[in-house]
Amino acid sequence: MIEARRLHILRAVADHRTVTAAAAALYLTPSAVSQQLTALEQETGHRLVERGAKGVRLTPAGEILLAHTNAVLAQLERAEAELAAYGSGEAGTVTVAAFATGIAQVVAPAVARLARTAPGIRIRVQDAEGDASLPMVLDRQVDVAVAVEYRGAPSADDPRLTHVPLYAEPFDAVVPLHHRLAGTSEVPLADLAKDTWIGPYPGNPCHDVVVLACESAGFQPRLEHSSDDFRAVVALASADAGVALVPRSALRGMDLTGVVVRPVDGVAPTRRVFAAVRRGAEGHPLIRPVLTALGEAARP
Repeated sequence: MIEARRLHILRAVADHRTVTAAAAALYLTPSAVSQQLTALEQETGHRLVERGAKGVRLTPAGEILLAHTNAVLAQLERAEAELAAYGSGEAGTVTVAAFATGIAQVVAPAVARLARTAPGIRIRVQDAEGDASLPMVLDRQVDVAVAVEYRGAPSADDPRLTHVPLYAEPFDAVVPLHHRLAGTSEVPLADLAKDTWIGPYPGNPCHDVVVLACESAGFQPRLEHSSDDFRAVVALASADAGVALVPRSALRGMDLTGVVVRPVDGVAPTRRVFAAVRRGAEGHPLIRPVLTALGEAARP
């Protein structure tokens, strides 16, 4: 009989591509992960993984088992949800990972709502960039992720996750106070092709939004300054170090005296924010109210 905990390990190895990375995510030693994979191969009678210089990949038999693994683990999440509902599930802790402006935009308001509507639910919040929170959910490090769509992100129909759309927001152009386009009502991105740019590091979902928007306008941005903190990005723009695209919500409450903020001409680059949980967990009596509160907080 196949043990469910070994299926968790198989999926972690498939997600992280190396035994070492999977072990770190699962808080196990690499030798323990290897032993569990060996035991799983003995249980199934098939070789499931192949090790190479660049890491681990699943064999065809491993891919077959992984497809069933996603369904089995989702069903186990549903079983836990139903059992928790049976036992009332009115009190407990839910851990939410979200990026900084997502915390301000929807997580903090959701925490306030839950304090009134479900006082038995304790929310623990962790700051995590939009590309980091989804692996944390899959590795069971957190219960809920507030994340951003990005290239390479698990899609909405990923069998491992349930997505709940929250909100979409445009990016605005931020230029120094005396920039040649500071007097325009809208900024055409193509007119910034020769400027120095300030933006998030590669890997940050907002970096992808900025680069894709510029590519659609016909150029590659010359990113000379990098920071994942939008306050730092705006400060550099106010120092005439370059131009930037910044999500509108991130500009709220900032000191903008040294810059001009303008909408982008035409179709504005947009970041789409969603909540995600492990598939099957959306019905859990602790998680369901959290998703509802996040959705209510996201409504205009």
